[in-house]
Amino acid sequence: MVPTVGVPCWVNLMVSDLQTAQAFYAEVLGWKFRTSSLGDRFLVASAGGSPVAGLGERQQGFAPASVWTPYFAVRDADGAAARIQERGATLAVGPVALGEGRAGLAADPDGATFGFWEGSALAWSPGEGRAPARLDLQTRDVFDAAMFYGEVFEWGTESGIEVAYRHDHVEVDRGGQTVLTLHGGGVQTSVQAHLRPRWLVTFAVDDVERAAAAAIDAGGSETQRPAASWSAQGASRTLRDPDGGLFTLTRRAGDQRRSSALG
Repeated sequence: MVPTVGVPCWVNLMVSDLQTAQAFYAEVLGWKFRTSSLGDRFLVASAGGSPVAGLGERQQGFAPASVWTPYFAVRDADGAAARIQERGATLAVGPVALGEGRAGLAADPDGATFGFWEGSALAWSPGEGRAPARLDLQTRDVFDAAMFYGEVFEWGTESGIEVAYRHDHVEVDRGGQTVLTLHGGGVQTSVQAHLRPRWLVTFAVDDVERAAAAAIDAGGSETQRPAASWSAQGASRTLRDPDGGLFTLTRRAGDQRRSSALG
């Protein structure tokens, strides 16, 4: 499918040991894996027959440490790269030809890593099916972040993407559904002050406690639990995989649509 321009179209995790990561996420989230058009060192994870995320083995000096990274759909990768650099961010990789599209990797002015993608993509959208239940940016200044991403990815009424400012966060909506949120307030005052600026990914499961126990048994570890406002669906657990990749588990609710979970 051709993804909607300006919103996340995929999430990747680059790891030091692909076999270990594959076994961990299969055990914790029940994912199945297949090789992709990018070769046998990049796997596509699926659940219930639907694509969920990508796992790749990183090359030294080429990919960031194990951080779940969202990729945003763009019309023109070169134009997106130029806007990123013009606004004081770091273009780390690309744009480069990758499979049947073009991709780039960057860090926003606060240091949070994100990617961008020009081309067709798998049918995937945050909060739908077995895709991540939510994507959140932990940043220092939520208004600066909203301005940066809005200008880079051309959010606005003409694009059909709406930005709503709440009392403590920003929601980005498409077609009445929230596709991501931005949280800020400064590292010292943040509800997750132990985290450096980064994108956070949350996966929904039927039983949070069982999945968290499986993660710890499989070599993962638990971090500080997120604030209640970040887990409106109920119990949630924030964990690290054996390579240090941070992710959150939350209870699956209905068809997993975010709009009901982020009020």
